[in-house]
Order: sequence, then structure tokens, then C-alpha cells
Amino acid sequence: MSPQALSSGDLLADRRYAYARAYAAEGDHGAAADLYEQTLERAPGWLPALIGLADARTAKGDGAGAAEALTAALAADPDDLFGAALRLAALGRAPVPETPPEAYVRGLFDDYADRFEAALVETLKYQVPWRLGALIAEVRPAGEGAPAFGRALDLGCGTGLMGAVLRARTAHLSGVDLSPEMVAKAAEKALYDGLAVGDVTAHLGAETTPLDLVTAADVFVYVGTLEAVFSAVAGRLSPDGLFAFSVEAADTGDVVLRESLRYAHGETYLRGLAEATGFAVLAFRRETLREDRGAPMEGFLVVLGRRGMVAAPGLAAEKVIVTGDGVGAVAG
Repeated sequence: MSPQALSSGDLLADRRYAYARAYAAEGDHGAAADLYEQTLERAPGWLPALIGLADARTAKGDGAGAAEALTAALAADPDDLFGAALRLAALGRAPVPETPPEAYVRGLFDDYADRFEAALVETLKYQVPWRLGALIAEVRPAGEGAPAFGRALDLGCGTGLMGAVLRARTAHLSGVDLSPEMVAKAAEKALYDGLAVGDVTAHLGAETTPLDLVTAADVFVYVGTLEAVFSAVAGRLSPDGLFAFSVEAADTGDVVLRESLRYAHGETYLRGLAEATGFAVLAFRRETLREDRGAPMEGFLVVLGRRGMVAAPGLAAEKVIVTGDGVGAVAG
């Protein structure tokens, strides 16, 4: 994160900003907005205060005022470290971006790296790596004395939660993440044979070595539209390879940007995209992925293979699953 994000350079402005955040945390968004405005009088254009002001105005129902602050933030920072474009779209004041700003995603997770696992697993009861790993094992049971997969790539590997699930089942495991701080945390665990910092789609396209398994656990909520990444995976997957991922479940059949600034994906969209990029749907389940403010967050766990592949016999016999889009789907 840039030094400007840490301090305005004006001690009094920083103090008013801290008071504003405290009022916002207590739910007094009117007082918070007033203090953010006072902060900006002393430190015009300071991005954290502009974003705080936008959030406070949004919380008290002033959409026009929030949009004004966000527009100013976006003009001051074209790289969009604080996701002003996403916030404008969530307010309905701008088109929904197909993908989030790269600087926003990198900054979010660099800042989050030290507390990532505790926040997800202990506080939010995050379940994706273990449930996705179990589904992969159902589709491709382990063989006697040999890993189920030769080469695996963990997209958006984060601190290595998915890597810990995959390690015993893969001969060679690599990971890639946009956040250098996340990759550093993953490296400390010594789970991966190779780690890289970068965009997942670009990383897939940078090599030609076939992959037997590609995973993306809780990654596509920060990717948006998935056409490019599906095509990139299709270009790297071996003939009997698997592509396993999770998404938050959209109530419609398409791609939706939520107030959380995370993308959700509908079943109709995912199945249509799988078909268009040459994949067969081997497993498709709706499950609780984690908690969100005490409520269950529903999502889809999906395993794809090359068109013509079939699921393991146990999956093919599963009952119909009724999903949030109202579509009946057999996993297999």
C-alpha cells in the first residue's frame, strides 16, 4: 500500500480521520461523514478519507454524495487502489466492470495477509478448500501408491489453504497469486514446488506444459467475468485433467457484483461457459462456503473435465440438486 494510504501528512487531518472511522464503526454515519469532510478540508484529495466519506454517505442513504466522493477518488487514483469503480457500480452509478482493478485486489490481500487465515477459518468458518478437495476426490479417487495428479496449479493460492489439501494428491504442485504478501505466506509452508506472483489468466497463458489439475478456491469472486480464464485453463488442461473451483452463487443466471464488492456467478452462466469452452460438467453442488455477518454464504463447488469425460460412478447416481437459479442438476 502506498505511503499516502497510511497518512495524509497532516497530523490533525489524520486525527479527524481516526475519529471518523471510530464513529463509522459505531454506526453513527452522519458524524463520520462530517469528520471525513473536515479531514478533506485539511487534506484535499486524500484517498482514504474520500473512500471513507463515500462509505459513510452510502450508509446514510446519500447515494449522490457518495458518488461525488468516489468520482473524486477515481480521478485522483487511476489505478484505483481502493476500488472506487467497483463502489460506483455497486451504487448503480456506473457500469459493472468485467473485472476488478488489479491494484485494488493486490492491495486488499497484501493488507490482509497476516490475518487472512484466522479471519477466514476461525471467524467466517471458511470451508472451501476442504469441501472442494473432497469433491475432487469423489470425481477422481486416489490410486494405489501413486498421486492422483501429476502436475497441479492452484490459482489464487493465497496463503496455501488449498495447497495443503492438494499436496498429498499431486506429484508437482505450483501456485500463483496476485498478492506478493500472500505468496510469501504460502512459501513459508513449503507446500508448493513452485510459486509465482501474477495475474492468474496471464500466468496460465505464459507456459504450455499440460496440467492435470487446476483449482481456484474462492478466487473468481475477485475475477468477475470468467471467459478469459476458462479459455486459458482449456488451453493448458491435459486430456484427462480436471478444473475445480468455487464461486458465490448468484440469484440470477448471470454475473452479479454484490455490495461486498465481490462477484457472484449464476449456474446458467457457468454451465453455458463450460459448454462454450469445451468442458464437461462432472460435479456441480450448491453448499455453504462460509459465513457472512453471521449468515451462511451459499456458493457452487464445480468440477469440470474435457468434453466427453464422465464422473465417477458414485457421482453419476446422485440425486437432482435444486440450485438457487431453480435449475435441477445432476452432479455428473
